[in-house]
Amino acid sequence: MRASTFVYPWDVIGDPGAADRIAGLGVQQVTLASAYHSTRALTPRHPGHRVVTARHAAVLYPPDERRWAGRALRPYTQDWAGAEDAYGEAARALRAAGLEVHSWVVLAHNSRLGDEHPRVSVRNAYGDRYPWAPCVAQPEVREYLVTLAAEAAVRPGTGTEGTELESCGWYGLAHLHAHDKTGGVPLPGAAQYLMSLCFCPACEAGYAGLGADPEELRGAVRGALAPVWAGGWSPGPDEWADVEKLLGADLAGLTMAWRGSVARDLQRAAVEAVRAAAAPGFQVLLHADPHAHRCGANAGVDPEWVLGHADGLVLPGADLVAACVPYARPGTVLAANFPVVAGMGGSPGTLAADAARARAAGATELRLYHAGLASAGDLAAVRAFFRLRGWGGREGGGQPAAGATDPHTTTGRKGHPDRNHDGPGAPH
Repeated sequence: MRASTFVYPWDVIGDPGAADRIAGLGVQQVTLASAYHSTRALTPRHPGHRVVTARHAAVLYPPDERRWAGRALRPYTQDWAGAEDAYGEAARALRAAGLEVHSWVVLAHNSRLGDEHPRVSVRNAYGDRYPWAPCVAQPEVREYLVTLAAEAAVRPGTGTEGTELESCGWYGLAHLHAHDKTGGVPLPGAAQYLMSLCFCPACEAGYAGLGADPEELRGAVRGALAPVWAGGWSPGPDEWADVEKLLGADLAGLTMAWRGSVARDLQRAAVEAVRAAAAPGFQVLLHADPHAHRCGANAGVDPEWVLGHADGLVLPGADLVAACVPYARPGTVLAANFPVVAGMGGSPGTLAADAARARAAGATELRLYHAGLASAGDLAAVRAFFRLRGWGGREGGGQPAAGATDPHTTTGRKGHPDRNHDGPGAPH
């Protein structure tokens, strides 16, 4: 089973042993950040530092000034990743170690953009803005994200062979915010959806175009949330059914019709822009959740629709894979993403069982989050996993276990026969 691990450029730059150490895990591929949100990251093996603070969302390469000239919304640069073209330098080092490199592009998640351009942020039914969440219904935001997707995904001269687009859709309330204090009232999935509905002018116009009065809809959303704030509501087993119970089926369907059309428009445009900028055979995957109403890093998608456009999906864990299998075509990638950093809630010691469950559900690949953040013990567990017969890592080399089949197995692009052979949710 083909596997990739996520890596930041600063994990590699300045550490002469990093690329070989990552290759020694047994993975065939690295998914390397080229556009990323703000974070504070541990670097437990780097000879020059132990903590990297990315102060704001930024691209990890020099942006093309001609592409962005005259635009109010444009990517920010960085000074913390070890080089101006941190992505390019790290990609070349990883390729020299024998690893295939794909870019990792974070799109609709950018707190600095919302701080500096508050008009572009999602605005909830109470009028609160979410600076970290640019509203993807706004034409200016969509144009920015599509342009960023093409530039950050396809890095000329780096040997990058594909990309994974994160947060290619709606972002909402849920956010790993600094000193967060939003846990006082439980907000299950249905409440998260209602708190993530946007009422910026573009979204209000969208609701109106579908026959709703935006002010009445805003009031209905606030009314639907009233029992949540009062503590008098308990979620059921079906998240979308809960939305319909709280808001009413007609209004719930109308909001989803608007948001679904906006998300599909962005996803199609982003994929097309990447393909137009890339060489033939460049792989385009989306980090996704097959529940179309969900928001965040794994943006909600309609799996049947999206798999007609993208080459595949990266899904959090094993449980969501099966919902996408019926819509897979020959060569479709369905990658199960597992966190392997025990200190961040991952479970590297159960990777074999987790991977087997993912393969049984129909996963064709694995993603492991995150080689740069993991402890020495975490990495040892990953190496041990790939030494097991049947998982086909660089060192394991085995064939799939007896009886295991993969309906999506096919000769991959550019002569990679293991591109889609069978044998990580993760934080972002």
